[in-house]
Amino acid sequence: MRTIGEVLKLSSDFLSERKIDRARRIAEELLCHVLKTKKIDLYLQFDKPVIDAELARLRELLKRSAKNEPIEYITGEVDFFNCRIKVDPRVLIPRPETEILVELISKKNPTGALWDICTGSGCMGIALKKAHPALSVTLSDISPDALSLARENAALNQVEVELLQGDLLAPFKGQKADLIICNPPYIAQAEMNTLDSSVKDFEPHLALVAGERGTEFYERLALELPNYLNPNGQVFLEIGSTQGEALKKLFPHGQLHLDWAGHPRFFEIARGRLQNIDQRDLR
Repeated sequence: MRTIGEVLKLSSDFLSERKIDRARRIAEELLCHVLKTKKIDLYLQFDKPVIDAELARLRELLKRSAKNEPIEYITGEVDFFNCRIKVDPRVLIPRPETEILVELISKKNPTGALWDICTGSGCMGIALKKAHPALSVTLSDISPDALSLARENAALNQVEVELLQGDLLAPFKGQKADLIICNPPYIAQAEMNTLDSSVKDFEPHLALVAGERGTEFYERLALELPNYLNPNGQVFLEIGSTQGEALKKLFPHGQLHLDWAGHPRFFEIARGRLQNIDQRDLR
């Protein structure tokens, strides 16, 4: 019977031989997942035997990882802004950078009605509801499968939210919000082939690809947002790292915020700074 230390080395070597990035870290996370333990315990119990059933389970997960399947889909969950979020191929995997946007919003002590559109797993809206229980939060998405998982995540994190199915702002006809947040698809069709295989082969294209330009959803929002915000309302968007200039053209009075690498990745717009844009202005 092999020990934890032996299994960890063999697992890491297996992934390294197949050119998997961060092989050691992935091996650690998979072994922790199988053993239901913390990383530090792997090293404190290096000589503890791993039973056959655990080894068999680990082999299954290693085979999936060797095909470059994201570890988040393999383990089925991620930590996100003090929440545990379930993930599977119905939704995009929440990125750590998105926590920057949630923290930015949270520091403003939001109140009133918040809509998280293109919600996917629901991670942003759920995290903000958990941090600010008085918020009235609605999660919306065009994908009923994504909303089903968002509902599970709301229950997992013990928050009450409303869920609406529909395209962008369509489910909110006749309503107004105090805060609208959105991480929409923003990849141009031609860019898909440049993405890492762990993204293009596993994550849902519906949540990735915006269209030929990559800015189609922001263009729609520029046209529609003024009709859906209360007078003191605000909008927060996640954007592609090269889309800052395009967003400034759509929202001249908006404010760009940077990610940890110094790239423009988030955009803030106040209702009073929104312009009523004619469709022709987007051409």
